[in-house]
Amino acid sequence: MTHPILDRPDILQVIFHPRRDYNFSSNIPAVYPVAVEVEPGVAVTGRLHPASTDSPAIVYFHGNGEIAADYDELAQIYVDLGITLLVMDYRGYGSSDGKPTASNLLSDAVTVFDAVGEIFQSHYLSPKQFYVMGRSLGSAAAIEVARYAGDRLAGLIIESGFADTFALLSRFGVIIKRAEEERDGCGNAFKLSQITTRTLIIHGQNDVLIPVEDALELHRSSAAQDKEILLISQAGHNNLMLLGMDLYFEAIQNFLGV
Repeated sequence: MTHPILDRPDILQVIFHPRRDYNFSSNIPAVYPVAVEVEPGVAVTGRLHPASTDSPAIVYFHGNGEIAADYDELAQIYVDLGITLLVMDYRGYGSSDGKPTASNLLSDAVTVFDAVGEIFQSHYLSPKQFYVMGRSLGSAAAIEVARYAGDRLAGLIIESGFADTFALLSRFGVIIKRAEEERDGCGNAFKLSQITTRTLIIHGQNDVLIPVEDALELHRSSAAQDKEILLISQAGHNNLMLLGMDLYFEAIQNFLGV
């Protein structure tokens, strides 16, 4: 599915803030570069942080101003908890080819998920359970994967996610008339109404970029019988780790059962 409105150049400048990192590999031991071909001659890259062979694994989609390399140190917390973490970039981010668009963000996320088994096998990993997680912009990618993957996923984690694309754009001063979220936007809340996968939502109560009401709407919309929401007091959009790290990782640890 394409998104002609969201793929307009003026909209893309608001949605995406790509950063390059041409150092494909990491200087940190046991961090492995990965690449997934999303169309002929175009690959998106990421970083794999393995725990033990059969540890549960999270495929992680980051925010619009981040790159996979930003997570090299934070990923160690996941590994110490016994969780394998695969952080993926978008087109134009990190060492990935191409330029990002909303349509590619969603379709590439599905392609990445289809490649995950091969990625893990090539690093001698056989996770018993797969999870997908998305932060901020990455929530759209993660929700798209969850809708596609169905019961192949053990769970969906949404951090600082948005419910309505056009309400988010309006907070950046971009008003789009006659657009319908289900038809023209990412449709996060609508898609969640079709997803029964176990779901954990984490959000800062003082988030002004994506207000906590979005998290509440996502939670209300979710069709999952097993769904949880963690609201971190006084936290905004970019300081959840600073103000609520213990609560954040306790929730993830409990959700994964590690």
